[in-house]
Amino acid sequence: MEVLRALYEMTALDDLIQNPLSLLMLFISCYLLYLGIYKRFEPLLLIPIAFGVLLANIPGGGLGIIPASDTNGIMEMDVLEIAGNFGILNMLYYLLIKTGLLPPLIFLGVGAMTDFGPMLRNLRLALFGAAAQIGIFTVMIAAVATGFTLKEAAALGIIGGADGPTAIYTSIVLAPHMLGPIAIAAYSYMALVPVIIPLVVRFTTTEQELRIHMKQQDTLYPSRVQIQNLKAVKILFPIALCILSGLFVPAALPLIGMLMFGNLIKETGSDTQRLFTAASETIMNTATIFLGLTVGATMTASSFLNFQTLLIIIGGFLAFMLSVAGGILAVKIYNLFAIKKINPLIGATGLSAVPMSSRVANEIALKHDPTNHILQYAMSSNIAGVIGSAVAAGVLIAFLS
Repeated sequence: MEVLRALYEMTALDDLIQNPLSLLMLFISCYLLYLGIYKRFEPLLLIPIAFGVLLANIPGGGLGIIPASDTNGIMEMDVLEIAGNFGILNMLYYLLIKTGLLPPLIFLGVGAMTDFGPMLRNLRLALFGAAAQIGIFTVMIAAVATGFTLKEAAALGIIGGADGPTAIYTSIVLAPHMLGPIAIAAYSYMALVPVIIPLVVRFTTTEQELRIHMKQQDTLYPSRVQIQNLKAVKILFPIALCILSGLFVPAALPLIGMLMFGNLIKETGSDTQRLFTAASETIMNTATIFLGLTVGATMTASSFLNFQTLLIIIGGFLAFMLSVAGGILAVKIYNLFAIKKINPLIGATGLSAVPMSSRVANEIALKHDPTNHILQYAMSSNIAGVIGSAVAAGVLIAFLS
């Protein structure tokens, strides 16, 4: 009997019975794994996040992230002390996440995999990437009205930018205690872009507007300015934008700077091929794994299962929908005064969910006109949304941190 008692005490079953909310969190993690594996909802990040949730909520495993407080003194410990006292995931969290290291590294990889060519060829369409950020600030104001602090409201509103690393970076700086729910909401809604964009488009556009043929508009009203050397422009663009954003919004430079550097080594060509490969593959994949696991490990039952988390999920959804609607509205206003019309679907892609938003918009356009391929046009607004969300985050951090 003593042996059996010892074996039972070795297990986590007693802790699980005493803490039934951990069982609910394990169910949530399995559901997120189902969405990532079988439904293919952002699997590259949703699967590591979900597995981090799984690890953090197994009683006795000691892998849940411990919030910093005056009582545990974790912020005064070195890396080895954190690992020894609180486990390896806490060590990774305070070393890689709390310092804000991983989101910029992911932006480095995103920049290396992004082609700014479509945006540079259609710069006027890039304006709608800025218009789509309206959801961030609208929900931020509403969140303050519901009881969130200004910093918490800003971290919540940034979900409307539809950029996971930006949302994570902003919450690390402004509201680290909300990091888990914000990350889950951001990546869940990014995965739901094929559902959210058609829903908003249905209630904000007309059949006639969705039939606006972008290539026919280009034929009727050709652009007066043509880029003569696109290769040179694509090399100069990240340098120029990095300087401008650094001068006007220095707080955005950790994200914009790494994004532009990644793009620069891509556009330079064979001379920086090894750097491009490292940024787009090795560094990007490693950063994604550690980011997902550590962010997921912050979602313990005590930190996740509360009313504030519900408000974050609702607020993030509203921010996402308002951003899509804001981009569409901007196009509709533009069309009132312009001879050369723009399909409102271009505005709907002002989100930072690249390239999923553009593919969804293109599919909607093709349903209404099989010859209306708008993918390249949509990418102009979509890529601008990446830059716009990072700048918006920089502005919020500059004012509130």
